[in-house]
Amino acid sequence: MYTFSGRLKTVSLVLMIIGALGIGYGFFTAPKTTEDVEQAMAHDDGHHEEAESHSEVAAQGESHEGEEHSAEEAQSHLEHLLHQGQNRPWAAFFIAAFFFLMISVCVLVFYAIQWAAQAGWSIVLFRIMEGISAYILPGSILLFLFLLASGFHMNHIYVWMADGTFDPASENYDAIIAEKSWWLNTPGWLIRSFIYLFVYNIFRYMLRKNSLALDNSGDVKIYKRNFNLSVAFIVMFGILELFMSFDWLMSLDPHWYSQLYSFYVFASVLVSAITTIALVTIYLKNKGVLPFVNNSHIHDLAKYMFGFSIFWTYFFFDQFMLQWYANIPEEAAYFFPRLIGSYQLPFISMLVMNFVFPILILMDSDFKRVPWFVVAAGFVILTGHYIDIFQLIMPATVGDSWGIGIPELGALAFFLGLFIFVVFTAISKAPLHAKGNPFMKESEIYHY
Repeated sequence: MYTFSGRLKTVSLVLMIIGALGIGYGFFTAPKTTEDVEQAMAHDDGHHEEAESHSEVAAQGESHEGEEHSAEEAQSHLEHLLHQGQNRPWAAFFIAAFFFLMISVCVLVFYAIQWAAQAGWSIVLFRIMEGISAYILPGSILLFLFLLASGFHMNHIYVWMADGTFDPASENYDAIIAEKSWWLNTPGWLIRSFIYLFVYNIFRYMLRKNSLALDNSGDVKIYKRNFNLSVAFIVMFGILELFMSFDWLMSLDPHWYSQLYSFYVFASVLVSAITTIALVTIYLKNKGVLPFVNNSHIHDLAKYMFGFSIFWTYFFFDQFMLQWYANIPEEAAYFFPRLIGSYQLPFISMLVMNFVFPILILMDSDFKRVPWFVVAAGFVILTGHYIDIFQLIMPATVGDSWGIGIPELGALAFFLGLFIFVVFTAISKAPLHAKGNPFMKESEIYHY
């Protein structure tokens, strides 16, 4: 049995406290009025002249009809910047909440794949996967609270939720988004979101329950039950993840679309999930509580880290290449801020960390057996894919008002601390040796 160490528990609690303070600071310092935006712009050298021009236009707007129109445009622009500034702490929260939740969900997917494939090598890692997947419940609650806040107009994250978007008589009417109202409507969106999260939680509960029961009884019927559940979950996840990515991420920019988007998102969070399994496994092995895990198991996890990094790159290139080649304005608009706009640095950085780095580091088979090497590579991969989720969400929600400051670091610290606390608490609740599984002996003597 593993005992959750006091030191690690303290670290997780400190991260949560510091993170909560950072999140609170982000909401407290977010602009409240357009005057706050103008003051912020006046202190920014890059926007100083723009702020002055807005002030001049507003002052002279009543004298000339053309200038009055310009004053209205200036005010509209300030309101747009206000919404972006107010979105920043919400977006930071969303990035961290989505990233850690999907890590735990994809760990459950990988776990189900092992059951469905009747794999032998991975049985010694089952308790670790079950422990990581325990975060699905608290992660789902926090993310759903964010989605409810968005649905009740507590933020401006989803532009299609704005008043008048679907009303032809409104000045906010958007014909393109209105055509999608059969899908992009708040009640349906929230109901679907609840279904996604409910399915993830109920399958996790049943799989974990049966796995523990198998330890106590060794009944093959329980093994077959988990086999059937795993097959069903893999099929359902494949369908739900397709629509989930559309609902939660792609609808942030409802004028843009990509048929490869859901697969791209899945590839990003799946490699992050496998990397997390590897890091937790190496940590526990160093603590001496996983004597049945050998270098071949570490090697195979690192092999999956490498393989799915290439898998992610494949979808990244496909999505980019097809839209760049077609050069359709509404598609190219998605890549403009990321490739040549203000998000160029995170966009290029995450590409290097998620593709170039794994190619150079993890291709060698011997390196995959060195724990500290896998840990170093794992931290780079997780950082790269966190930035990937960052650049998926931020451009459509905060525009050029983005940054990496207290709100972003606070959200990351809070969810990281919560993730560590929940995962290692769950791991300490059951023996790490899944003795009831009929393939356990094969897993213990596994050698690659």
